[in-house]
Order: sequence, then C-alpha cells, then structure tokens
Amino acid sequence: MPTLQFKGRVFVENHDLAVPFHELRPVRSRGLSEKASLHDNLIIEGDNLAALKALLPTHQGKVKCVYIDPPYNTGNEGWAYNDNVNSPMMQEWLGKVVDREDLTRHDKWCCMMLPRLKLLRELLRDDGAIFVSIDDNEVQHLRCLMDEVFGEGNFVATVIWEKVYSPKSSANYFSENHDFVVIYARDKERFRRRLLPRTEEADARYTNPDDDPRGPWKPGDLSARNPYSRGKYRITCPGGRIIPGPPPGRYWSVSEERLWALDRDKRISWGEDGNQVPAIKRFLSEVKQGLVPETIWTYREVGHTQKARKTLLEIFADDPPDFTTVKPVDLLRRIIQISTDKDSIVLDSFAGSGTTAHAVLAQNQEDGGNRRFVLIECEDYVDSITAERVRRAVRGVPNAKDAALQAGLGGSFSYFQLGASMRQESLLDGSNLPDYETLAGYVFFTATAEEHDPAAIRKEDWFVGRSSRYDVFLLYEPDIRKLKDMALTLDVARSLPKSNAPRLVFAPCKYLDRELLHEYRITFQQLPFQIYQAISRLET
Repeated sequence: MPTLQFKGRVFVENHDLAVPFHELRPVRSRGLSEKASLHDNLIIEGDNLAALKALLPTHQGKVKCVYIDPPYNTGNEGWAYNDNVNSPMMQEWLGKVVDREDLTRHDKWCCMMLPRLKLLRELLRDDGAIFVSIDDNEVQHLRCLMDEVFGEGNFVATVIWEKVYSPKSSANYFSENHDFVVIYARDKERFRRRLLPRTEEADARYTNPDDDPRGPWKPGDLSARNPYSRGKYRITCPGGRIIPGPPPGRYWSVSEERLWALDRDKRISWGEDGNQVPAIKRFLSEVKQGLVPETIWTYREVGHTQKARKTLLEIFADDPPDFTTVKPVDLLRRIIQISTDKDSIVLDSFAGSGTTAHAVLAQNQEDGGNRRFVLIECEDYVDSITAERVRRAVRGVPNAKDAALQAGLGGSFSYFQLGASMRQESLLDGSNLPDYETLAGYVFFTATAEEHDPAAIRKEDWFVGRSSRYDVFLLYEPDIRKLKDMALTLDVARSLPKSNAPRLVFAPCKYLDRELLHEYRITFQQLPFQIYQAISRLET
C-alpha cells in the first residue's frame, strides 16, 4: 500500500509510543457529578495527544464512535505544532503559528495527525468507527493517513455535508458550500451502521390515491440496468397501450409471469388512464423501520454553520463567545444515530465548543439512551466555553428555541485536568519524583477507573484505597535512596491488612514467588506504572 511521505515523518511514526502517561486529576468543582469518576461523562483539559495516551488504561477498545474536527489547515486558524518530539528540526516548529505563508504547513499537519490517529484507533472498539470533519485543504492527506493507520479496506464512506444554505457571491472562484466527513471503521467486517429514524418528510412521499387497504404507497421503477435474461418483453397495459419493452439499455426487473402475478395482487400502478409504464407499489407499512444513510447530508437535514452559531449564541446570550467554526448539534446527532447503540462511548479529542457532548445528551434524552461522552480540549476556554456549554445544556437554557434545551437535557460529567507525566526515568534517577498522594491517586484511578478518596490513604501500611473489587497498595517513597531498597517481601505481604478483597500491590520490586503471591491473594505490578497490563489481567 502506498504511504504518504512528509517532512518530519521519521520522527513521528512511533511518537505515540514515546508519549509518557500522565495523571488525570479530578477537579470536582468544575464538573456536575457528586463524585468524579472515569466511568462518567468526561471533559479533560490538556493536550489531546497526552490525554489520549492517559485514557488508554481505562478506555482502550471501549469507544464506539470517535468524532474529531481537527484544524482544517486553511492558514487562517492560528494553530501551532506543539508536540515535543525529540528532534532539532521538530523543535524549530514548536509554538509557531501555521499560516498560509508556511511552506511546511501540510507537513506539520500530517505530523500532528499521525500519532493522534494511532491512539484513537487503539481506543476504538472492534465494531467502532471514526468520523473526521475536513475540507479540501487536507482531505487528500487525511485519506492517505487513515488508509495507513486504519487500513484502506476499512474505509466506509466520505460524506458531503452542505454546510451553508446560500452561495457566497464574494467567492473568487466557486462558492464552497460543503465540508467532508471521512468515515473509517476499526474493523469494517464488524462495523454495522444503523438506520436513521424515519422523518415526516420521508413518510409524506407515500400516498394512497387508489384507497388501497394496505395503506400509503409510492411507485417504484420496474426497470434496472442489470442484465436479466427474462427482462425483455412487451407489455399490454390495461388501458390498451402496448409498451414494446423496457427503456433503452435497461431490463424489466421482474419476469413477465411475476409482473402479472403482482398485478393480480394489485401491486402494480398503471397511472390514472391505465396506460402508464408500470410501477411497483411500495407500501409504507412494508418498508424498513428506518432510512439507509446516504453520502450527501443537506443543511435541511443536519443543520448549517449559521444555525450552529445561533445555537451557541442562545446558550451564551449573556457573553457570546467568538467561535466561527461551530458544528451543528444535528450533524453530530446524525453521526451518533448511525454509529452507536444506547450504551456507547463517544469521544471527541478536538472538543471546541462542546457540540459533541450537547449532541450526546440530546440523543440520550430522545431515545432513553445512556451514552457517555469524552471530550478533550487544550485551549484556555475549555472551562469557560466547552464545559460551561455542557453545564448550561444539562440545566437548561431559558431563551433557547429548542424546547428540550430550554428545559435542560439532564446528565452529569466529571472534569479532569491532565497532570504531570509519569516517566520511568523519574523513578530511576529521582529527578522528578511525585509525592506519595499524587502517585497513589494516579495508580488507583488508572487501575480501577474509580474516584480515589485521599482520606483513605494509610501510609503506615501502604494502603491506597478500596475499589469496588480490589484493595490497592503502593510501596513508595519520594526518595531515590529508599526506593532502591524498597520491595514487596514476605514480611510486607504478611503485614498487609486482612481483607476479603484481592490485593493489587504496586512496588519497585518483589521477593515473592508465584505461589506466595497466590497464597496472599496479591497481584503485583512493578513500578513504575505498568498499570495498563494490570487492567488486562484483573479483568480476565
């Protein structure tokens, strides 16, 4: 398969592996949950590459739908490449705004996207899919990157979204009326798209001009392009007109015998005078209970950019934010409808104004679902706009035109900040050792996906806290000399508090064999931070 070559590629091909794990620190005052939890809806403040890596221990293989709206790289967005890749060339790029005069802007965009796409793939369920909003500036590079990361055989479709409702007369060449939504599956054989809910407009196409007792129907073409050995015959209409055969280059889609059997069952329409080309009657009562998604989404179906901005202005009527690239809630709801079940996780790592969370809450309210969202945003507006939009959508927006939004969509979320990195060398050389409480909270959260209560810590017996399934212990001191002599020994194992729950023990090393670990019901994990392996073992 061809691969896309770009400046800096050699330095970012495996950068996702080099990104260190970071703490996820709860900020309860900014969320809407009584207890912060990684099982809750999540809003994470911090760099999205590091945040995606931090989510792997708890969310790997669990996300049903990823939606991202990355920079389109138009040269007018003011984004900067900030991934701390260990290369002098890459260091020269750091913090510099990417504009139209930047001759390496496409290279920078590809360098930014490649490691993020790799991590997003790891987070997806086997039956999950990723939806990426993009325009003509980078769609060709995006397709190449996604072919490589997800496999070209897992390409599902490219949707054209009509994002504006009127042409721009000021356009130099063509009025750009659309964006793309590029869709790939984690595993196309397992991905099953869902039917869209039927609309009043779709049902209105069915009428009952002949008072058929089977109800409304609409005519369907009886000819097709596919060759059919019994599809060439002439037809004598009930009104006497003779039709010599199907239209040029086409075939009747049913045999002559089948045609007249359908006619006897009053399933053929000949028009008012009985001389029209026969059409099969497709009854509303017999069609599927949903609509097959198409690859052109009009603004009437899923909204347009101006509607999206108006919704945001309704929510922030007291202090309108300066957002010009907001996506409509209905666009995200369309994506959620065709890609998720009622208990799915939806992840957006370029969260912006929080439209994805708004759409998840709205869809849950409509169909009684229990979907969860995970939003990641690094900009300084993440609390004041991203999270605040979700707070207001949950509680209600008095001046909203949408009745559901006005009353409040309900729900909750936990707010986290990306904390310090957890690097192995920090423990080995003592250069940046976290304090006991910080590390204890990190290992507990990451190993159990439950909120840690700092008050539960008992350093005298290394107890960190009790989850719904495990007692967690951490043998650790922020002192490199003590760490070198610290280990899970038989004496330590015997001194651990007795409990009916199995024990998960983190320590620099151990001096117990497998039989003793089993006897004391201990699952050992060597520091530092092999927590993601712990999860897979504990869940089996």
